[in-house]
Amino acid sequence: MKRMFPALLTLSLGVAASAHAASSQTQPFKLILKSSEQKIQKGEVTTHPIVKSWVVPAAGVKASRKYGKFSSTLTPLLNRIETQVNARKPVPAVFRNAGGRWVATDQTGWVFDRDRTKANLLRAIKAGKGSAQVAFRAIRPARSVAVLAKRGVLWHVSTGQSSYAGSPGFREKNILVGADKLDNFFIAPGHEFNFNEEIGRIDASTGYVKGFVISGGTLEKEDGGGICQVSTTIFRALYQAGLPITERHEHSHRVKYYDPVGFEATVYAPAKNLRMKNDTGAHLFIQAGWDRQAKTLRFDVFGANTGRDVKISRPVITNFKAPKKPSYTPDPRVAWGGRRLLDTPAQGMTSVLTRTVKVDGKVVRKDTLKSVYKPWGAVYGVPKGDKRLKS
Repeated sequence: MKRMFPALLTLSLGVAASAHAASSQTQPFKLILKSSEQKIQKGEVTTHPIVKSWVVPAAGVKASRKYGKFSSTLTPLLNRIETQVNARKPVPAVFRNAGGRWVATDQTGWVFDRDRTKANLLRAIKAGKGSAQVAFRAIRPARSVAVLAKRGVLWHVSTGQSSYAGSPGFREKNILVGADKLDNFFIAPGHEFNFNEEIGRIDASTGYVKGFVISGGTLEKEDGGGICQVSTTIFRALYQAGLPITERHEHSHRVKYYDPVGFEATVYAPAKNLRMKNDTGAHLFIQAGWDRQAKTLRFDVFGANTGRDVKISRPVITNFKAPKKPSYTPDPRVAWGGRRLLDTPAQGMTSVLTRTVKVDGKVVRKDTLKSVYKPWGAVYGVPKGDKRLKS
């Protein structure tokens, strides 16, 4: 009796091979773009692949294979790929809060290389392959995740917040202009943050409008009124990070926008400035953020994990003094004989906050923030030429 099994096995393998060949021929040819991007999360840098693909029309593949050159029928596909690839622009690295966790991402821009892509495509078709690589040039943002990581900016360090609820339009305008100028900048290790230097010129040429500032015991209009909301908020962020103060001033009287009482920093170039030193041993990266509906401003500080545990006490307020008599300032919006309340009276007082900085449970710094406020009277706007302006 003859044994037929080997012949049957050979026949089966031949059928399977033919089926596989037929299957591979029916698979669409693809152009594939491969790239990657990095993220910073939980103090670690991770790499994440990016893969995009486009199906190449079978007729174009067949024609290119038959004639040994790139078929013009594939040009519309390359045009579409070029548009999609070139639409990707570089985006600098920023941190975002995702579900309670801070994640830094960036985006690399792409520039399509048509000639190299055509060459890759034709080479793959001639070789009988099923795909080819899209060629492109990467444009990396100047501030990338790699730059943040190189500078030691891997963790969220602290946050400073304030509310400007009730602010008139001019004040909000100046706050947002000033905050934007302090968005996305580095403080080098050992460098002293200098508010007046960083914020630059404050006048109409740099986007500010006129608003009320404290001057001569009353309110007067100057460019940038409200900028102290910005200095106060970034002060809170850097103070919460445990940085030492090299210069800081309180307002002459208590201002409701800056409660808790004493947790603030006023500026008025060149006489008054806010300066604090980066003693963390790594770069600090500052991001600004605001909510126009909630009327809140915040600064977030990112850098190295210093292990600092910073606690700031509630203010201890003493030495109360009665408010002063009202003062008056010109206001063109007020009708003759009338008046308009511009600022409420405030008691004089002394506020003291205590900051305690610990590392591994041990106190490494303890300081106080003392603010002495003079009594302040209500401020009313009256028409120009009103006799009350002389009182």
